[in-house]
Amino acid sequence: MLEDSKLSKSRADLSAESLVEPVYEKNVRKPSRSTSSHRPSPLAAELRRFSLDEEQCPYPTTVATFLSYFMLVLYGHVRDFLGKIFFPAAYKHLRVFNGYAPLTGDFESLYTRRLYTRIRDCWHRTISGIPSRTLHLLERYSDDYNQTFTYTGRKKEMLNLSSYNYLGFAQGEGTCADSVVKVLKTHSVGIGSSRAEVGTLDIHLELEKLVARFVGKEEAMIFNMGFATNALMISAFVGKGSLIISDELNHTSLVFGSRLSQATIQKFKHNDPDDLERVLRDAISQGQPRTHRPWKKIIVIVEGLYSMEGSIVKLPEILALKPKYKFYLFVDEAHSIGALGPNGKGVCDFYGVSTSDVDMLMGTFTKSFGAAGGYIAGSSELISHFRAEGFGHIYAEPMPPPVVEQVSMSMKIILGEDGTDEGKRRLKAILDNSLYFMRELRKMDFIIYGDEGSPIVPLLLFQPGKISHEALARDMAVVVVGYPATPINSARVRFCISASHTQKDLDDALKKVSEIGDVMQLKFKKKNWLSWTWVF
Repeated sequence: MLEDSKLSKSRADLSAESLVEPVYEKNVRKPSRSTSSHRPSPLAAELRRFSLDEEQCPYPTTVATFLSYFMLVLYGHVRDFLGKIFFPAAYKHLRVFNGYAPLTGDFESLYTRRLYTRIRDCWHRTISGIPSRTLHLLERYSDDYNQTFTYTGRKKEMLNLSSYNYLGFAQGEGTCADSVVKVLKTHSVGIGSSRAEVGTLDIHLELEKLVARFVGKEEAMIFNMGFATNALMISAFVGKGSLIISDELNHTSLVFGSRLSQATIQKFKHNDPDDLERVLRDAISQGQPRTHRPWKKIIVIVEGLYSMEGSIVKLPEILALKPKYKFYLFVDEAHSIGALGPNGKGVCDFYGVSTSDVDMLMGTFTKSFGAAGGYIAGSSELISHFRAEGFGHIYAEPMPPPVVEQVSMSMKIILGEDGTDEGKRRLKAILDNSLYFMRELRKMDFIIYGDEGSPIVPLLLFQPGKISHEALARDMAVVVVGYPATPINSARVRFCISASHTQKDLDDALKKVSEIGDVMQLKFKKKNWLSWTWVF
């Protein structure tokens, strides 16, 4: 069972006063009257919206960050130049050898070989057991500067602030686990056929109906992989002669799927409805490249909750543009479904917006549901078209029955159809925990990205290596993100909050993060920047 997450006095003090702090964005576009299904959500109106202008890094730190990368790149080029001359055997994979082209170019692979390898021990760590409130990390070391690793055979228990276990359904016991075990006795682990042949089971159809009901659409279809859902299905809707307008910070799966479609792609500034309108107006007025014919289709692609930024899409403002510019709207709810909204139904639930205003709702089961796979929900006509044209449905292996059951049972718990209030408790816990953790970090003078209500809390740190080691020494599992996943001067540590975290877990984590911030001098909002000591 999920541990009860009651707010202590320190957390309760945050509720009334902090919700009315004068820090919300002003001059926000209001939805037009034509968006009649929009019912303003009190929760969405109260929560703080992040603005990039609020928190900026001091210029000396930015300069030091770029300078450190420049020095490493220069040093790497010098080593490559001298190595090819004096140690040709060690560098043969970068040169023409016996008539074979080099495996990789020395310039293209420079970052991986000379920069990433230095801090490679911060990623690809191996765990054991269930990644729930805590996880068990397999200890390892390297004797060759992170070229290879050796495991010691020991395990280390860590507080899990790295997994997308938003609602705490990654469990080895409980209602979901018991139900999954029962399904193994009635269905096989694998199916050995695609959905288009004989790979569709009765529980697949039941889950698709449940997903459609959960998100409020006519029909839904499920896939065995979230990334493949975007990568393989966007091309089933748009192609040559169509226009995709994408948020500049959309996930790689959306970028990859858009490129595969061969449609024209344009970007707008992150979560900026005004810039989206500018792009729409220019694109419609100019038409297709060279011919200037009207676009066959225009689709705007956004995410409900951005995994690197922790920002929540400004959905009402985007919906206000639909009646005027007549575009289709695709919302990727990989991180928002289950984690946002009073009922856990995603960004539409968060804002009080009818899901009928959104043409396509995509999501994954990897995060809030503790499983794997993805879905697309929309009108009956749209889903029928996807079933006929989508490679992700025609050729891919179906979701394994145990995974289907995990998703189905966790979704029923959120809906309250299991006969308990556990779903409501989990939804309350994830919101309370997320608000508390983000607000406390901001009080410590860290630069924190993200909107309140988001279970993703990014903390800017600029130099990605050391904080992972410091957190590891303090028994915390965190995710460090750096270039090329982020700009060079925007590396960050990304805390993922879960409903399974207790008050003590969060307080201990906050204390340790504050200690790390003092050691690494990460509290960039302090006024006395000139008194800092920088270590290069």
